[in-house]
Amino acid sequence: MKNLVLILTVFVVAIANPSWAQDDKFTMEDAVIGQWRGLYPSSIYGYWQPQTQHLTYSQENKIIRFDADTKQKDTLLTLKSLNAALNAIKADSLKRLSSPDWIDNERLLFRNKNKFYVYSTVDNSIKNTFTFQPTDNNFDYPDELSKDMVAVTNGNSLFIIKPNARITVAQSRDKDIVYGQSASRREFGISKGTFWSPKANYLAYYIKDNSDVTDYPLVDITSRTAEAEMTPYPMAGTPSEHVSLGIYNVDKNQTIYIEDENAESEQYLTNISWGPNEEYIYIQVLNREQNHMKFNKYDVKTGALVNTLFEEKHEKYVEPYHKIHFIPGDDDKFVYQTRRDGYNHLYLYTTKGKGKGQITSGNWEVTQFLGFGPKGRYAYYVSTEESPLERHAYKINIKNSQKKTKITQSPGYHRVELSTDANYLSDRYSSTEVPGISQVINTNTLEKHTLKKAKNPLKPYALGEMEIGTIKAGDEKTDLYYRLIKPTEFDSTKTYPAIVYVYGGPHAQLISNRWMGGARMWQQYMAQNGYVMLTIDNRGSANRGLAFENATHRQLGKLEMEDQLRGIKFLKKLGYVDTTKIGVHGWSYGGFMTTSLMTHHPEVFQVGVAGGPVIDWKYYEIMYGERYMDTPEENPEGYKSTSLIDMAPELKGKLLIIHGGMDPTVVQQHSLAFLRACIKNNIPVDYFVYPQAEHNVRGKDRIHLMQKVTDYFNDFLK
Repeated sequence: MKNLVLILTVFVVAIANPSWAQDDKFTMEDAVIGQWRGLYPSSIYGYWQPQTQHLTYSQENKIIRFDADTKQKDTLLTLKSLNAALNAIKADSLKRLSSPDWIDNERLLFRNKNKFYVYSTVDNSIKNTFTFQPTDNNFDYPDELSKDMVAVTNGNSLFIIKPNARITVAQSRDKDIVYGQSASRREFGISKGTFWSPKANYLAYYIKDNSDVTDYPLVDITSRTAEAEMTPYPMAGTPSEHVSLGIYNVDKNQTIYIEDENAESEQYLTNISWGPNEEYIYIQVLNREQNHMKFNKYDVKTGALVNTLFEEKHEKYVEPYHKIHFIPGDDDKFVYQTRRDGYNHLYLYTTKGKGKGQITSGNWEVTQFLGFGPKGRYAYYVSTEESPLERHAYKINIKNSQKKTKITQSPGYHRVELSTDANYLSDRYSSTEVPGISQVINTNTLEKHTLKKAKNPLKPYALGEMEIGTIKAGDEKTDLYYRLIKPTEFDSTKTYPAIVYVYGGPHAQLISNRWMGGARMWQQYMAQNGYVMLTIDNRGSANRGLAFENATHRQLGKLEMEDQLRGIKFLKKLGYVDTTKIGVHGWSYGGFMTTSLMTHHPEVFQVGVAGGPVIDWKYYEIMYGERYMDTPEENPEGYKSTSLIDMAPELKGKLLIIHGGMDPTVVQQHSLAFLRACIKNNIPVDYFVYPQAEHNVRGKDRIHLMQKVTDYFNDFLK
């Protein structure tokens, strides 16, 4: 125990460099919107031109084309030439040229206000225009506009827009029936509600029935008399939405519906995937309890269930998160991702449900599937195999997993995109020591060509020395990563106040080997103002495997607090932290953790700022909440022990709670319930609301927010 924090794996001390001038300090605007003030390393966001080896990207109002074979560059398009094409059809000019969206290898898609324009690179002309009405929202378009169509929702209805035509797919006159929008509150990897078939002959779309879901009032104060904006919000343990899937036949102008014998069971339909020949559609059907998934195959023409290819069950939860990917040239085999062995990996299956083997394996996670090589021999992916702190790209032989190549060689966090022929990879990476490099890598020879090497935009600034290392979790076995930033004018003979910046929940990782270690500029701003800044990715957070994540099941906050307290022990061992001045700050799940730590451990934390906090999981939505807590009826003790309402009397320090006035994610009832409990028990607490703000306070309002947070620590922690 006494050696717990003495045996550290400190892999880097970065950012600060004695040779720099290090005189300047950040303003709050720098700390909050530094990316728009030139304080983040610049990089090239490239997109591969389909069926070519050309990487295209925007630069100084030009579209530059880089030939990965010849290493030559040319200008594909300029803002001037695009505006000339727009003016030729009497359309409004664009003020800037952003990175292009390729439709195919000859056509680009641009948006200006409520119009999409299809631009031909062959004859430099506008080929088609898609016009959206001002009320159109949540519109989406397929990866390929092979038939020049785009699916769009208007209110709760769904339409297909063609040049000079608008087709009604499904029209709703009922506020509770919604067509074509994302379902299940965007959980399970769901990001949209329409799904074009490979040849655009069919459009699959979600149908949501919110009839049983309780409406929640969000107060809009912009009208003369404030109005309640009602939004469906299914709280844990209450009735949920019913989701079904329609398939619209474009040529026949008719819709069939996927047959579902359990339609009344409030199940989830996730990861909609089309078969290459458009005969079948595949859906991962998850029960409401989220512990049993059926991988189903349906007939597109009739909507009938063909068969269940396989099933997955788990005593805690199953979380299907990824679409399947068919092997090129083999319509009967696909790659499927699952954590059934404890880590997310790639598996090969046939369309009859027969497993053909595990492609990747090991105590690490596949975090992104990139695509296939020619003839489908190799699969390309990104993973944490090198380290949970890094991301690297690999290619692996699908039939022989021993034949594997690591494509990205430099240490750091790589964000990549595979060319359509799989011969090249566009790579943007950084590390704690490298601000950023944009390059193209030959996936066969591993030859690299640098397109841009970013300068360090923080060179003139005084920065706190940063280290990333490991300490043991509350179980004394599991390694946890920490990031520590010292005050900029550090003096080992002095003591400093410390702030723990926390999130702590699933699907998030705050520490990585990227520029600034993944820290926000605000954390360096606070280091400039004399604070020690500590962050720990506790058990329950992302990219460390299923057991690491689901250890917190049915008891959210308990193990997370144990791990955060190990961080406090670490701080105390350093000798330069004033242990009577320790604060904590976080948002959303981090707000829940902040309030939890302030009430459960008032002897440790003197000051806290909790943004958009979950206070009682019974007030949170079904899809996320029931995955990690089950229902209040199934887990009454878990809900009682994690609720912070009854913990209000234990608050001893200074706590500021901040909430968005129209938060549709963590509804304001959470913080108001805690506020009411504090009042009943005569407990002082501070509260601040951002009117009209949703879950995250954005734009210039965020400068006000972070100044508010900073002032609170300066007033009560220094």
